[in-house]
Amino acid sequence: MSLDPAEFGRLRTSVAADWPLDLLLQLKGSTRIAVVIPARNEAATVADVAGDILRDLGTLVDEIVVIDSLSTDDTARVAAAAGAVVHSVTQIRPDLGIRGGKGEAIWKSQFVTDSDLIAFIDADLTDWGTHFVLGVLGPLLADPTVQLCRGFYDRVLHAGGEVTLEGGRVTELVARPWLALYRPELIEMVQPLAGEWAIRRSALETLAIPTGYGVEISTLLDVHSRYGVEGIAQVDLGRRAHLHQQIHDLAAMAVEILAVADRRRGSSDTLAVQSVDGTIAAAVTTRRVDASRISTDRIVSTDERPPRNQVEDPVARR
Repeated sequence: MSLDPAEFGRLRTSVAADWPLDLLLQLKGSTRIAVVIPARNEAATVADVAGDILRDLGTLVDEIVVIDSLSTDDTARVAAAAGAVVHSVTQIRPDLGIRGGKGEAIWKSQFVTDSDLIAFIDADLTDWGTHFVLGVLGPLLADPTVQLCRGFYDRVLHAGGEVTLEGGRVTELVARPWLALYRPELIEMVQPLAGEWAIRRSALETLAIPTGYGVEISTLLDVHSRYGVEGIAQVDLGRRAHLHQQIHDLAAMAVEILAVADRRRGSSDTLAVQSVDGTIAAAVTTRRVDASRISTDRIVSTDERPPRNQVEDPVARR
């Protein structure tokens, strides 16, 4: 029996304090756990994120992996110095091609990890704690019917030297309105685009993965389609701060999210072409007009990678 939205909000929502380390160690048993940190040009913060997880959660987490997404700074070096295992998207299955984007890093992480549960944590966090990891893992360790757990928090925006609990602009102006229109069963999701989430590998490997910022909305929608609202949990992680993007970059992010979400409504996508390896290649052109009335076009990729379980391993192809 499916849960209605009110029941979802009451029964599938917890707080990070509900999931202390000692409890998760009891629940872990033989379950292998990975923390994956997608990172691009995050040398200033990635070492603290990876290092704190190693220090606080080394008894719980079996793999701490940074996936470097075409960084041009010292992200890979400082992450490795902090103790993380570092892989570049250029080195993971190069035969499948190389793309930039957060989703690409998440998709390729499946080829270099083997854990049963995978938690994804953003690399640019500046106001956070390792309870983020505990919080998103807790519901999956406690309940085998939960496939996906997404975090939510007060998002702290540092603007003009002042701190205000604003932010999440794409969430409030794009994602939540879209869900209200087309997936009202998910209206209790506080932050559907949160970058801190965990999923069962058995579920993740069946999902197509957008190469860019559409990965959070796609995983939510696809898990909901396959497992129902009862397969999803959310956890209040408290307070979070990270580096924020400019409005025009957020507009490109919104285009990605809308394209990915509409694809899951079965909307026609005349720009999409499926390649031999199963990747959907698609793009949308957006236009910005500046104060001088000069327009600049930007091509936004809306590519999607095929489910991991549909991709042959190199040995299998020989």
